[in-house]
Amino acid sequence: MRAPGFAMAPFLAVAACGPAPDEASRGDWPDRSPRVELVEELRADLSRPRAESDGGGTALVEEISGPAVAGRPGTWRIVYRAGPLGVAVGGAVYLQVSPFWGWSTPQTEREAALGYTTIGTDAGGVDLSAETLDRQLLAIHVRGRALAEGELIEMTYGAGPAGALADRYAERDSRFWVAVDGDGDGVRKLIPASPAVDVLPGPASRLLLHLPSTARPGESVDLVAALVDAAGNGWPEFRGTLELRLPAGIAVADGRDRPGGDGATRKVVSLALTEEDRGRLVVPLRLSADSGGVVRVEGRADGAGAPSGFEAESNPLSVSPAGRRILWADLQNHSGLSDGSGTPYDLLRYAREIAALDAAAVTDHDHWGMRFMDREPEIWQRTLAAVDRLHDPGRFVALAGYEWTNWVAGHRHVVFFEPTAEAAAGLLLSSIDESHDEAHELWAGLDGVRALTFAHHSAGDPIATDWSQEPPPGLEPVTEIVSVHGSNESADSPGLVVRGAVEGNYVRDALDRGYRLGFVGSSDGHDGHPGLAHLASPSGGVAAILADEATREAIHEALRARRTYATNGPRIVVRASYAGWPVGAEIPADAAAAGEVGPIAGVPESTLVVRAAVPGEIARIEVISRQNADGAGAIAGEASCPDGESECGLTVVLPGFRPGGYLYLRVVQTDGGAAWTSPFFFE
Repeated sequence: MRAPGFAMAPFLAVAACGPAPDEASRGDWPDRSPRVELVEELRADLSRPRAESDGGGTALVEEISGPAVAGRPGTWRIVYRAGPLGVAVGGAVYLQVSPFWGWSTPQTEREAALGYTTIGTDAGGVDLSAETLDRQLLAIHVRGRALAEGELIEMTYGAGPAGALADRYAERDSRFWVAVDGDGDGVRKLIPASPAVDVLPGPASRLLLHLPSTARPGESVDLVAALVDAAGNGWPEFRGTLELRLPAGIAVADGRDRPGGDGATRKVVSLALTEEDRGRLVVPLRLSADSGGVVRVEGRADGAGAPSGFEAESNPLSVSPAGRRILWADLQNHSGLSDGSGTPYDLLRYAREIAALDAAAVTDHDHWGMRFMDREPEIWQRTLAAVDRLHDPGRFVALAGYEWTNWVAGHRHVVFFEPTAEAAAGLLLSSIDESHDEAHELWAGLDGVRALTFAHHSAGDPIATDWSQEPPPGLEPVTEIVSVHGSNESADSPGLVVRGAVEGNYVRDALDRGYRLGFVGSSDGHDGHPGLAHLASPSGGVAAILADEATREAIHEALRARRTYATNGPRIVVRASYAGWPVGAEIPADAAAAGEVGPIAGVPESTLVVRAAVPGEIARIEVISRQNADGAGAIAGEASCPDGESECGLTVVLPGFRPGGYLYLRVVQTDGGAAWTSPFFFE
């Protein structure tokens, strides 16, 4: 690995940039656009009376064209049977095909177009008329006479030659939501059990190889090999072989490796992928006692339907006798219980078995989606049960949470770290509840609970964070700076959030106001693919958590200490320290100025040390800093790594920082992948 070039901007010039914030200006934030009218609409809907006939009846679905396949056309027949009170003249039955993510909108006007739907009834004298009201929403109005108990309305969705496209994301229990306005007053209610189908993955189109990011010499590690379809859906049908090329110092634990074409530097192992494997294998590898540095594994999958095969290289694995373990986590995900895909159980299973994460959280909305979790406690209970079922301390940490979906103060997800998820059963604090609709009320309600809150998409759409309420460090020590929405770090960030960004409302602006926030990424995923949302979106997000154990307690402690960094998807390895202090540390300014060495031994005085290894190629490593409380953070220097390098490092002696200063790093790949370390803060 060659040493990079490094250019450092003058720190005094950086400190002179921007106005000097003070206590009086902390609440003087840029104008945002709180969506007060949306909150009023949600509350008004809760207060609207429902007639006894609203939501009456049952429905079944028949898969006319066979099982649904992600992104493929099909035909489905939905049969609604009227309940005891029927449907009055002027009432309506509504078909809401899942509005998340890609089902065709049902329509009755164009037979040759996608989503064409026919309507019929066995009730003589009942006239039906249909209209498409919104995306994926069809209303069927009852005319002539009332629909009586037991009479049917039949809807054939995808009845034309084009059919109707299924959801592009594979999932179980994808609903055809049926609602009924029984008395014709314009207010509808979902029937008790809308019918559902399972959406299967498409054909395999990509191979993923995941290793842990850190290990000790002589340890055994698992390589997770998984084939996915074009949208990132796991467990596609596949039968063939998986060939792995192992670097020197690594062997398959069961001894099935054999010498490869380049002799001692590489070994090859060939493994069968059976139909029962569903495109996934876990391969135990053993590191030699003298192994070290960064290693990667190459692989190729061949099989029926894959004439050219699928090739992949794993993420980098840093082998060293020292340093904390890097745990990978996705702390914000939505299932089909709100506005995402799949069940909470399947979402966590994907995180563990396809994305090879160490930890994941289910954070469905408190009050958003087709059904509202704050109104139906059994929805919250399904999440808690799935979390406790899949939690496996030491191997996989499953976490319960929810999103406090506040359209005035900004969205925050709440994640619990109690010994059992069931302990959080009574702690769903709704953003629509006037007793918990402000951030300080949310934090007060969580006082004494082992939980953390995370602001996200804080600079822009769908709603920017109200930073005027300073987060308490015990409950919100870190913030989600990157997700499928893009980066909210700063206006000069790679992969910037593209919608509705509010200038002056970025996370760096919060740091400049004196807030001490570490950084995490998480997907804010709705596609059922925790840890891999970037496969089907321009951006994603994962959190790197520096902890020695994969337990709820250790992750909670590391997050509170801000020993974290964020990436927009790729498993980038970053090791950084300043004068021996780890990322996220609050460094006494007099100690830093005097060059005192922190808790990491062997780091020179007043020296920033960074080492990075990425899955792609490193474009640059950027230093973002503010020397003291009288300026604004900015890019203070940049290391240009040699062309084509996937590993890079820099060691720079920096001038002393004063109280109110901070320093963090960005590692940027040539393909746009990026990592952001939590800041070092100077007291």
